[in-house]
Amino acid sequence: MEEDKKPALGPDPSLLLVDDDEMFVTRLARAMERRGFETRTALSISDAMKMIEQSPPAYAVIDLRLEDGNGLDVVESLREAREDARIIVLTGYGAIATAVAAVKIGATDYLSKPADANDITSALLADGELLPPPPENPMSADRVRWEHIQRVYEQCERNVSETARRLHMHRRTLQRILAKRGPR
Repeated sequence: MEEDKKPALGPDPSLLLVDDDEMFVTRLARAMERRGFETRTALSISDAMKMIEQSPPAYAVIDLRLEDGNGLDVVESLREAREDARIIVLTGYGAIATAVAAVKIGATDYLSKPADANDITSALLADGELLPPPPENPMSADRVRWEHIQRVYEQCERNVSETARRLHMHRRTLQRILAKRGPR
């Protein structure tokens, strides 16, 4: 999809972007505005809830993990406020269980970061049962594995022994993985 070509958004092009990464959400908002969306951004769950209360958007892109809680709470709140909203859940940590939970409570689709504006637009505007086309540059399996290890490592407060125990991996193997740069 070319950036200059605006997709058919329907009568209400309102879009709520919820992510605690301010640089990412600002860039995404500009890109989505160029595609014809009327964007509002929220950096926290509490900000998003206030915006939904004031004026529920037709479209939403919500990060799963936010500093003040879980993005699924925002999905649920938006679904209650506006049944026809198209909701995409974005996350840097793809997990089947979370994807199932997001769709069960009303998300339209689930995308792993890094997702660009074209991927997000395709997912937001996909027709009913049809899946959007696969992303142009999906994460490699090695990258997904590395991201997962990094997430668990951070959740264990950078404790290598605890991370290795939770991942059922030898501590030295984990240390070697952590010492290397992440794959592309």
